[in-house]
Amino acid sequence: MASFHLQCVECGGVFPEDPALLVCPTCSRLQQAGGHTRGVLLVRHEHLPAAWPHSMNEMRGWLPLPSDLHLPEHPVGGTPLLPVPGLRRRLGMPHLWVKDDTRNPSGSTKDRASWLVCAKALQFGRGTVAAASTGNAASALAGCASAMGLRAVLFVPQTAPAAKLLQIRACGAALLAVRGTYDEAFELSSAACRAFGWYNRNTALNPYTIEGKKTVALEIAAALPGHEADAILVGSGDGVILGGLGKGFNDLREAGLLHHMPRLLAVQAGSSQALAKGWEAQAPEAARVPRADSVADSLNVEAPRNAVHALQVLRESQGGCVKVEDRAVREAITLLGSSAGIFAEPAGAAALAGLVEALDSGMVDRRERVVLLITGHGLKDPGGAGDSLPLAHSCGTSLDELPSLV
Repeated sequence: MASFHLQCVECGGVFPEDPALLVCPTCSRLQQAGGHTRGVLLVRHEHLPAAWPHSMNEMRGWLPLPSDLHLPEHPVGGTPLLPVPGLRRRLGMPHLWVKDDTRNPSGSTKDRASWLVCAKALQFGRGTVAAASTGNAASALAGCASAMGLRAVLFVPQTAPAAKLLQIRACGAALLAVRGTYDEAFELSSAACRAFGWYNRNTALNPYTIEGKKTVALEIAAALPGHEADAILVGSGDGVILGGLGKGFNDLREAGLLHHMPRLLAVQAGSSQALAKGWEAQAPEAARVPRADSVADSLNVEAPRNAVHALQVLRESQGGCVKVEDRAVREAITLLGSSAGIFAEPAGAAALAGLVEALDSGMVDRRERVVLLITGHGLKDPGGAGDSLPLAHSCGTSLDELPSLV
């Protein structure tokens, strides 16, 4: 018998696990076409471990998986929490840490959700998993599905970075480049799942995406000296990573391991600022921002799917939204690489750009214990990341030239 249930973040309705149940049947009726997901469901555990998880094996007790389910080895999670002394000096922040999730198998935090969704597909006997994505969730699902012996069907906008499309193809997934936006690809993929019986991994639609992403919060708290941070910053588009952070810290509090909820700060880039607009309006839902088109492609979402839950998490944690322009994101890529040795794609470096802005505005104090979640590797989007980097010097073969160049 399952030791957990599903609960709606809006009406509080409680439901038993059902492979066909994705969202609250009541609240989902309120959803408008192409809008954010209504009736998002969270996993509520009846019993949580009273010990810190220090490995993915120990993480199984925190996740809604039967103990006898065999899963093929795929090393998701367990990424380092780094003290980044060079970045600390540059920013004057002695208690700054970086959670480097670029070290996941596909180079992205999205592996966490895809791993759990694939595990649930195995449990439910589903042979095909599908999703829409701007690129990272799709490449993560392609890799996890391949490792677990599942078929994956991915829907991405034609504008997705070529490197992410290459990852998907290399992992043998069926790749569909949609002549439209991410939001349109999302609707098409969901319709296909209903029509063909595929297991739907779509973010904020499958309840296990948030549950999978909560593992990054468990790892941060377990590895941080003293366990408690004052603030955590992350680039936010659909709001599911943000929701996963909130879910993870709340589970730790419920287990009695954590007493202080860190402030969660959602960093929104360029023209993709739907969550920030909803936050500023003190609305229960995010605004819709047509033609979201920032340099951080992973954050380009017109209607955030996890908007209601993400804004709830921001309020509960007494956090907020930070808006940054594309120029600041590009500068953060160079700053992060030159000060911490981490090459991040624009969406990942947005967390650092947000920290610089939050320091300037007073949202964050330099003496606080702060964690930046870096969500994606720079090689995921070399075009977007490369535009910010200094050019190589051209030189001949003579040593005499070098002093003037270096």
